[in-house]
Amino acid sequence: MDLEECAKFANDNPVGYVATVEGDQPRVRAFLMWFADESGFYFHTGEPKNVCKQLRRNPKTEVCFSSQSCDRTMRVAGIVEFLDDANLRARLIEERPFLKAIVEGPEDPALVIFRISHGEARFWTMELNMKEDEAPRVEF
Repeated sequence: MDLEECAKFANDNPVGYVATVEGDQPRVRAFLMWFADESGFYFHTGEPKNVCKQLRRNPKTEVCFSSQSCDRTMRVAGIVEFLDDANLRARLIEERPFLKAIVEGPEDPALVIFRISHGEARFWTMELNMKEDEAPRVEF
């Protein structure tokens, strides 16, 4: 098992549940991951949103992806890295045209791209139920 397999699983199942902390209160919400590759797992959000504020205060996060049949999940834990890259921002708006109704273009400071580029991914299946420590892990 390697990062390539983890990225493929995330790209095939792009709805992930992102966990943050606000004070001592855990928060989780669904995100449509943008893409994953050998450089990490990429997401976007809006600067004014609470999730963005929470990630800026505490960039540690975990994202859970699940297969459509829910027979396999992958948890990705790591530190969020915020990216301010003009080419990435332009690509994002091109690939996600619905953003054109929300932001004023790639330069709009309300548009935030972040990725998890270092951390650990682990898979779970029913065969591993009650044996979490045996779950295959990939450090990246």
